Amino acid sequence: MTAAHSTPPKSAEAPKRGHGSGVALLVIASCQLMVVLDITIVNIALPHIQTSLGFSTESLSWVVNAYTLTFGGLLLLGGRLGDILGRRRVFVFGVLLFVFASLLGGLSQEAWHLLAARSLQGVGGAIASPTALALITTTFREGPERNRAFGVFAAVSAGGSAIGLLAGGLLVEWLDWRWVLFVNVPIGLLIVLATPRYIRESERHPGHFDLLGALTSTLGMVLLVYGFIRASEEGWSDTLTLASFAAAVLLLAAFIVVERRSKQPITPLWMFRDRNRAGVYGMMLTLAAAMFGMFFFLTLFVQNVLHFSPLRAGLAFLPVSAIIAVGAGFASQMLPRWGPKPFMAGGSVLAALGLGWLTLTDVGSTYLGSILGPMLVFGFGMGMQFVSLTLMAVSGVSPQESGAASGILNATQQVGGSLGLSVLVTVFGTASRSEATDQIRQFMSQATPAQRLEFRRTGQLPPPYSDQVLTSGISSAFVVAAVLAVVAALIAVIVIQVRPDDLKRLQGGAAVPGVPADSVPEDSAHGVAAEEPDTRKGPPG
Repeated sequence: MTAAHSTPPKSAEAPKRGHGSGVALLVIASCQLMVVLDITIVNIALPHIQTSLGFSTESLSWVVNAYTLTFGGLLLLGGRLGDILGRRRVFVFGVLLFVFASLLGGLSQEAWHLLAARSLQGVGGAIASPTALALITTTFREGPERNRAFGVFAAVSAGGSAIGLLAGGLLVEWLDWRWVLFVNVPIGLLIVLATPRYIRESERHPGHFDLLGALTSTLGMVLLVYGFIRASEEGWSDTLTLASFAAAVLLLAAFIVVERRSKQPITPLWMFRDRNRAGVYGMMLTLAAAMFGMFFFLTLFVQNVLHFSPLRAGLAFLPVSAIIAVGAGFASQMLPRWGPKPFMAGGSVLAALGLGWLTLTDVGSTYLGSILGPMLVFGFGMGMQFVSLTLMAVSGVSPQESGAASGILNATQQVGGSLGLSVLVTVFGTASRSEATDQIRQFMSQATPAQRLEFRRTGQLPPPYSDQVLTSGISSAFVVAAVLAVVAALIAVIVIQVRPDDLKRLQGGAAVPGVPADSVPEDSAHGVAAEEPDTRKGPPG
């Protein structure tokens, strides 16, 4: 990638060991935790947000997509801002923007208010997160001190989802859904106040911003996602649906032209010439779609059908986070012996099996009997994926390109999750409408006059008819999610080719889960070659 890579200037020495450096790491890690957990902490609140602001089930997915699309679409540009303008000031700006957007989101009175705030949150996260990772290199000396900092950063990134699930359940149950957003305000303000005191400014580097590339890619993906969700509600022949798809195609085509001509592109297209990297990006696209879909639909199922409280729902998903960590640890230990391909293929197969198992979900399903088992199978497979995909994304690339390679992988995870969720929501909408026709017929034949009158007034089926409609749509969505995981397995088997030099590098030391290979210093206990992390990276996948 042609963007400049900064090194810590001599005049900007890292804080001395002790209280200063410890607080600096706390500040950086707190920012990363706030950004990473924001997806899962909001997921638990989705049923309450739906009721409060009047979202349909299909449009509810925008609460997730509005954040992940802007976050993933602008990650690479966010890191570039830090290179050129100075990382500390960009970091503070990103956190302030995230805090402001969180406050607006918590105060939302209409659905569009929340979606606008979530989009702005994504912009703030895309600025703050890659800059936070880069600040470690300018704040901590190379060696054991920086190694420990990277370890804390990786642990926070990996554990953010689990913390978000639990925190979201507590806040929604004890306070209100709005507090999943309000909680960011005091945390973010403390980060902003501490940053100038404990973190030094980095050296600024000349360069230019690929604003046109960022704009065309992000808007193109937003319109593509909108087209799918619109189709789920209004049908494929709807004029606005077709116009959205047409505009998305034009914008994404313009993005490719812009990137081909740019001297400093936000997305280096030459990264896709290598079949392994192209295959890895394709796998991440499909697997992220399946993962986002699983969390979204199961959150609705356990709270709306099983009637779990928000706290109980958060606790119900914790085993998934734990088993993902177990799968990642297992793959990290075994990769030097077997190479990444068996874990890429095997992990995809396990994910497909877990999702296929979830297609059997119905109104009579229970958490222990029908949900926990497939979630654990899926989670173990995904844990194996995260390590092997990150390794293959940076394998065989030059030091100058390794940051871009892993940065694109992280952006692909976010954008792929949003696009995939929109596709699954379209499947859900089509299946649930078909089921609703049957359920309305049954309800009208069995309902009392008072129940019929209430249905005509609200248009809402009561349980258990509504539960059957929701469950039928969710089951159909899981069928497509399982197919996406199978596609990932086929890519692993057919496209990925592990070269002898890849295995040789692996036998020299396993990668640290959650930290891209180019982020680990040379004298790390894991023996990975030292590279300064590219500032365009997002949170480790």
